[in-house]
Amino acid sequence: MSRPRLLIDGDTLKLEEILQVSRHEVTVELAPEAAKRVQASRALVDRVAAGDTPSYGINTGFGTLAEVRIDRKDLRDLQRNLILSHACGVGNPLPLPEARVLLLLRANVLAKGFSGIRMETLGLAIDMLNKDVVPVVPERGSVGASGDLAPLAHLALVLIGEGEAFFEGVRMPSKQALEKAGLKPVVLEAKEGLTLINGTQAMCAVGTLTQLRAELLADVADIAGAMTVEGLLGSHKPFLPEIHAVRPHAGQKAVAEHLRRILKGSELVETHVNCSKVQDPYSLRCIPQVHGSAREGLAFARRILEVEVNSGTDNPLVFADTESIISGGNFHGQPISLAMDVVAMALTQLSSISERRVEQMVNPSLSGLPAFLAKNSGLNSGFMIAQVTAAALVAESRILSHPASVDSIPSSAGREDHVSMGMTAALKGRQVSEFARSCLAIELLVAAQALDFRQPVKPGKGVLAAYELIRGKVPHMDRDRELHHDITAVTALVESGAIREAVLAATLN
Repeated sequence: MSRPRLLIDGDTLKLEEILQVSRHEVTVELAPEAAKRVQASRALVDRVAAGDTPSYGINTGFGTLAEVRIDRKDLRDLQRNLILSHACGVGNPLPLPEARVLLLLRANVLAKGFSGIRMETLGLAIDMLNKDVVPVVPERGSVGASGDLAPLAHLALVLIGEGEAFFEGVRMPSKQALEKAGLKPVVLEAKEGLTLINGTQAMCAVGTLTQLRAELLADVADIAGAMTVEGLLGSHKPFLPEIHAVRPHAGQKAVAEHLRRILKGSELVETHVNCSKVQDPYSLRCIPQVHGSAREGLAFARRILEVEVNSGTDNPLVFADTESIISGGNFHGQPISLAMDVVAMALTQLSSISERRVEQMVNPSLSGLPAFLAKNSGLNSGFMIAQVTAAALVAESRILSHPASVDSIPSSAGREDHVSMGMTAALKGRQVSEFARSCLAIELLVAAQALDFRQPVKPGKGVLAAYELIRGKVPHMDRDRELHHDITAVTALVESGAIREAVLAATLN
């Protein structure tokens, strides 16, 4: 069965389509109009390369060597040497989904027609995507200055038959991977080496998948919070629309409305209408305000990413219509760096308040439930250390939320005197998203146990749907067991989107 097609043109790529490519679910093709632009910009580069006028990146050196003129006979060696010398990455390789996205985003930028790439080279990048030849790209080594030079150089290595690649998930020398896929490496011509490594695509690859996970986690955080509200017999009144109408932040209003849908139809709320408690703790009562501000931050980051993945980030840029080749700074990663710092902070916010809700449930003086939600507490420790794990993740997330975007360290003999640290911000954001996913899985697991003690009275429809899904994978804990298995099972439900989908289906009406 053939996969659906995805046309790339450099202008219209959506974040959700990027997710499909990360999962190898579509066949990528170059849009016909994009091919014409690519050919036109290449023709201009060829004319300049054939002349004697110095033009940066075409017949000169790079960075602080930009004033060094290169002989025409050495232009191929210039481009090859650039790739070899810049492939200085260290650390673990990017996970396959991120490396696929890196390849896609670079191809999409080239498709804009402002890069001067040859169709042969762009075609090989697209063929690699479709035949599952994925570059091995070490994730450390970019300061986000002239873009992600080191990571993109490792990508470019595969195009010239150097370095390593994964073929159908198996790591091997790139020549072997290309051969197995029925592909041949290219010999880079004038400007092509520079074209392949100038840009923000590595930080965007990590950042886009982190952003999409963060948006999923924002929905799951509301679900987990609603489950905790029901498990603790919390009030629904703080979510009433009139409260949020007088402080109309879009994120806050959206979360309050989401909570009302999830909690709709609750029988539990009727059991404590006349209770003596006046107000719930902030971690319950202020869910719309805290979760809502996180959503506002994620909305900002999405706007930045949607622009960046369809932007020309090369240097120099090739403008075929005016026959000009102009040096600028579109490769600078500052927009992405700031956006990913915001994502990390937003997710840390969600983790922090989630951990406090877990404490509310496991602390008998706060919950009115058995200590640590354990039967025969003392003999059993219940969820005592689950809360400790959440606390550890929150503590580390707070450290990782120190912004990378305000940092800079000069490079390239002072030519690159202000850098973005965009890849650092993206990698931090990815790590915080993994911690947030685990924190929310712990809250979901603990809240399900709390709801067990409220049976047979039913919670809201959305809460019930999440509870039943969790109980389909993880049974009630009667006695102590290895909780890490339970956390892993619920984490998988979160990451797959299954919990969000189950709650959405239950709350459509």
